[in-house]
Amino acid sequence: MAETFPVTVSAGTLRDDGALFTSPHRWTEGGVSVVGAFTGAHLLHVAVGGCVLNDVYREAEDLGLDVLGVRVAVAGGFDPATWASTGVTWTAEVDAAAPDADVAVLLDRVEAVAEIPRAIAQGAPVTRLR
Repeated sequence: MAETFPVTVSAGTLRDDGALFTSPHRWTEGGVSVVGAFTGAHLLHVAVGGCVLNDVYREAEDLGLDVLGVRVAVAGGFDPATWASTGVTWTAEVDAAAPDADVAVLLDRVEAVAEIPRAIAQGAPVTRLR
């Protein structure tokens, strides 16, 4: 089975205290915790998870939902010959003072607007400047 480079990014009531690192976060006391290895593949997935987590809080605020905690799990593989991504998947758990249907609408909205997942899906050249 191919390695999938899993990471978890979480905050609020769903924050993991066994983190690789923790970063301050404007929407949550205690910051965001990141669980996963420190490799380039994992860091790419941290970017996806961090973006989704941020967008959950941002979009929830816009929808008037009170989000207490978020946990985003991200994984994906890479072609061992080229290191091209074979795809990235994410799931999000949201602890909110809102009905499940409202949380589902929130996650659909996040999926539509999350910038980093959208950018990765489109592809982009990466160039070293000299």
